[in-house]
Formats: sequence, structure tokens, C-alpha cells
Amino acid sequence: MIVTRENVDAVNAILKVEINPADYQNKVKAGLDKHRASMKMTGFRPGHVPMTIVQQKHGQKVLTDVLNKIVNENLYNFINENKIEILGNPIPSDKIPVKGNFNKPDHFEFTFEIGISPEINISISEKSKYDFVTVKIDDTLISKQIEDLRRRYGKLISSSTVGDTDLILAQFSELKTDGTILEGGILHSSTISMEFIEDDKIKKELLGKSIGEKVIVTPASVSRGGKDTAAMLGIKEEELSSISEKFQLTINEIKHMEMAELSQELFDRLFGEGNIKSEIELKSKIEEDLKKMFVNDSDRLLARSIFEDLILNTKIELPDAFLKRWIRLSNDKPILPEQIEAEYEGYAKNLKWQLIQGNIFKANNLKLDNQEIIDFTKNILKSNFAQYGMPAPDDKELTETAIGLLSKKEESTQILEMIADQKITEYFKNTVKLNEKEVSYDSFIELAK
Repeated sequence: MIVTRENVDAVNAILKVEINPADYQNKVKAGLDKHRASMKMTGFRPGHVPMTIVQQKHGQKVLTDVLNKIVNENLYNFINENKIEILGNPIPSDKIPVKGNFNKPDHFEFTFEIGISPEINISISEKSKYDFVTVKIDDTLISKQIEDLRRRYGKLISSSTVGDTDLILAQFSELKTDGTILEGGILHSSTISMEFIEDDKIKKELLGKSIGEKVIVTPASVSRGGKDTAAMLGIKEEELSSISEKFQLTINEIKHMEMAELSQELFDRLFGEGNIKSEIELKSKIEEDLKKMFVNDSDRLLARSIFEDLILNTKIELPDAFLKRWIRLSNDKPILPEQIEAEYEGYAKNLKWQLIQGNIFKANNLKLDNQEIIDFTKNILKSNFAQYGMPAPDDKELTETAIGLLSKKEESTQILEMIADQKITEYFKNTVKLNEKEVSYDSFIELAK
């Protein structure tokens, strides 16, 4: 058994695996013996079918399975022993055929292509300068937050006329071009919110209307895009192109949001009994909570900014042709070359970021400690319980739940990515020079988009 490496260039190489009869003959014989022991054939006792017949029936498959196992084991042993950092997995060469005869097995030679992880030099240090954008927590933002809380804990009451922020329960009737109701057309009841209507003309026409009154509308003018429009009319989104542009909206009911009063009862519901005792304390608490909430968003903006900069300015050579072929071969479902080409730029960008992140972790000895992962998961679970107003279970049960969650591949991957993002963001904040920049809430939202 011999494995050799031939470099093609800095990021591509060939691995050749030479197999001699002595490497596989005993394993093939053991495989055939196993088949013979369970093989049944008329005229022969179980386990006594002639080996020539067993060989004829199962020989090639057993040989193929044995060779595949030997090749894979030795390939990965060679990669690990020689500390070759590869991208993807080795794939059979499409240029050099397998050497050897499966009908008359003797010497075999298998050739594989590998993509090699490129060397990277990260240009980031204390001299690097980036904006650290924060939200200006002013009276306007605090007042808006208080209004949202009052609305969330308020109650809907019936109203006789339509106001600026009311909900309208209406029936939509599809119309013909002459303005009469289309027989067999769409007839559906739904709810619309005056707050979200952007068409000023329609909004003005609806204001002050009473129950039973009718208004001619274009569905898109009282909804928020394709999916919302389709849901409002009770149809599928793809059906929108075939319906009438005009509908009759009949007001069946009007609901007005009566906002909760700023009282001790509301303070207790929001923050626990007696923790907040006045509107001044409420504003102070909201300001504190907003600062905590936005710092995570500021961190994400910083990480994104540095990520884009590093992707743009770090020289990373990828084995593109190899990776495109590997994507095609490793995909569970057939994938067209055109689709790979269309999606490859995004794939390559993500891969480059993974390589940069891995390089930073390795160079700075950043690690994901097992206890840290469990504690992080426990905090996620605690937040989930708190979100639903439920007390978290005791530490033992919480730890067991966290370990159970981490045993699931998808959830575990997501949690590890979250911790990695947190660690690398912290590294960025401690390494680069931050230019703190305070902006309005609306400007911050635009940046976050």
C-alpha cells in the first residue's frame, strides 16, 4: 500500500493510492466466506455452495467494497499524518482512470484530486480603524417605546368611525370593469390596519367612514406586498396577476386600540411588582434596556463591516474548478453546472470568511470550551423561558436540556456559530481602533438593512 502526493499548484494536488494483492486478498476472502456461510442454493447444504459460484455471484461487489474501504482509510490517514488542510473531500480524478482489472484483480492504482486550504495573511491590527455605530437614545425614541408598550398591553374596543390607527374588518368583493360585482369572483373577509396603508388617497377616503359604508380600492393599496395581498384576498400569490384591479371594500366592523394607562398596574406587569414606581423610573429603565438591546446590533454591524473589508482585501486563492466539481459530486440531488456557476460566488464568499475566521481563531488561540458551550446554551434556554413568562427549571434539569439540545446536529451547529461570532466580534472590538459614531434610530435601521 503506497500513497503519494503530486502538487498541481498552491491549492490543488493529486493523491495516488497504489494497492497490491496482499493488501486486499485476505479481506476479499473473508467477505466471500461470509456470503458463502449464508448463501442458499438448491442442491447444496447451507454454507457449502462451491466458492467458484460464490465468487461468480458476489466477487466483484466484495472486491469493490474492500478496495473502497482500503482506499478511503489510507487516503484520510495520509492526509491526517501529513497534516494536509483540505477543502471539501478528495474526489476521484476525471482525467486519470483507475488502473487495474476488476475481472482479473492484481495491482490497482486510484487517483484523487484534493483542494488545499490556502495560506492567508490577515491584515488587521490596532492600526485598523472602523466605525462603531450606536443608536442615539433620545426622548423621541423612549416615548415611541412607551407608546408601543401601552399599545401591546392595551385592548381593542369597537368604534363607530374609522380613525388613523384603527383596524377595519372588511369584506372584499371583486368587481368587473364596469364597476359591478363579478359573479363567481373573489368574495373574502379580512382585516386591514390603517397604520400600514401607505396610499394617502385611499387612507384619506377611509378616514371617518362608518360600518356598512363601501369604498372602491386596489388590493395592493391596502396591503403590504404580494404575500400579504394574497392572504388578504384568500388566494395564492401566483393568482394575483389574473384578478381584477378593483375591489369593493365593505366595512363590517371597526376596532380601535385603547392604549393601556401609565399606571402602577402596568409597571408591575412589565417589570415585576414594585420595581418601577413612576414614569421617570419607567423612562430610565427603558433607556437602559434599549442601550443593552442595541449594543448587540452595534456589534453585528461592526463585525459585518470588518467581514466585508477582510473579504475584499485579503488575498485568498481558492481551487475554484475543484470546488465546483466537488459541490456537484457531493450534492444529494442532481445539480446543473449553470446553477453551480450562479451560486458559486456566494459560496466562495462564505468559504473565504470561514477560512479567515479559522485563521484568526488559530493565530489568537481562540477556542470553544465545552463548559462555555453548555453555559451559553443554558442562557439561551433561560431567555426562552423568560420570553414566555415562565421560570427556568433548576440547574440540573437546565443542564440536561442543554446537553440534549447540543446532541442535535442542526441546533448544535447553530449554537457553535453563535458563540464563534460572539468570540470573533469580541476579538475585533479588543483589537481594532473604534471610531464611535452615534446616529438616529431610523439611520441605524437603514444601516442594519
